[in-house]
Amino acid sequence: MNAAAPSEKDVTSAVQEVVSTLEEEIVLGVLHPRERLIEDELMARFHVKRHVVRQALAEMEQQGLVQRRKNSGAQVRALTAREVMELYALRELLETHCMKLIPLPATPAQLKQLAAIQRSHAAAVKANDPRAVFRANLAFHAALYALSGNETLIEAIAEYARRTHPVRLSTLVSPQSIEAARQDHERIIEALRTGDRKALVQICAAHLRPARDTYLANLNRLGRGKEEAA
Repeated sequence: MNAAAPSEKDVTSAVQEVVSTLEEEIVLGVLHPRERLIEDELMARFHVKRHVVRQALAEMEQQGLVQRRKNSGAQVRALTAREVMELYALRELLETHCMKLIPLPATPAQLKQLAAIQRSHAAAVKANDPRAVFRANLAFHAALYALSGNETLIEAIAEYARRTHPVRLSTLVSPQSIEAARQDHERIIEALRTGDRKALVQICAAHLRPARDTYLANLNRLGRGKEEAA
């Protein structure tokens, strides 16, 4: 008797496992810009069929994390200096506007939730665990943006944050950078508690810039500062 075909739910779950794992590896620098993503290797690694891998790569291409090049298949996308500047300008616009929509001061329940997430982030920083830092950071910002109540804006923020995942490696492997991010989170919570909207907006804007600036500096060092997208 033939084995039952996998359900749509099973396929979706498998695709998301591939996407989330590769996404995390791009952020952490396990996968590098321009690194090829070979279907057969991914099939063997994740124990999935070709259509699952192709669907995962298509989703990542739509998210801006992967690009397809003629005669070489899929590879991790390499962002140019111009793309980075444009993406971060848009992220700053979206995220600071989100801060302007949050009712202030935050409620005790909201502050308690953010503080609990931040304790996990701080523990990951102390342990110098980039993977755990990344996950806790995502959770902190998701909870923060949710306070705005604007679902469409929250989705846009998540989409464009994802597109800059390749930029964020430098701030996840640098102890100084992750400690600075931890301090920013603490200051965000304090601004929410006191109702200081000006500080909240300023902190969130400044919070974006170290990753952007380090990536651009590295491009210039490598002589790619003026490189155009392939």
